Amino acid sequence: MDDVEFILTQLKTWAVVGCSPQPWRDSHRIASMLQSRGYRVIPVNPDAGDELLGERCHPALPADQGIEVVDLFRRSSAVSAHVDEAIAIGAKAVWMQLGVIDEEAASRARAAGLRVVMNRCPAIELPRLEGR
Repeated sequence: MDDVEFILTQLKTWAVVGCSPQPWRDSHRIASMLQSRGYRVIPVNPDAGDELLGERCHPALPADQGIEVVDLFRRSSAVSAHVDEAIAIGAKAVWMQLGVIDEEAASRARAAGLRVVMNRCPAIELPRLEGR
């Protein structure tokens, strides 16, 4: 089972880093889509207030929420620190959204035993899995 399939079928608690309170932003739409498909979404954004999508919004990745996937809606230049946080909290995977690429951070995550998806979107990959 490849990383995309494993993450989307086996891991159900996602932290969405950079989740926007603006419904038209991709991060908000993808987080909402994940929720509608039964995933637990933990929004992470220091500027988004106390609650987002009916969940407590965290200013940084919380270590006590059982996060399995860290979904990164950040510039490629900003993801390295979040990958290190994902490793530190014991996440099982890191998902970097379309256009987000950091090979060095991905290598660190893989070396720590995490699955890594880069430059992909779950809203595109879920229908592909379902259509097989």
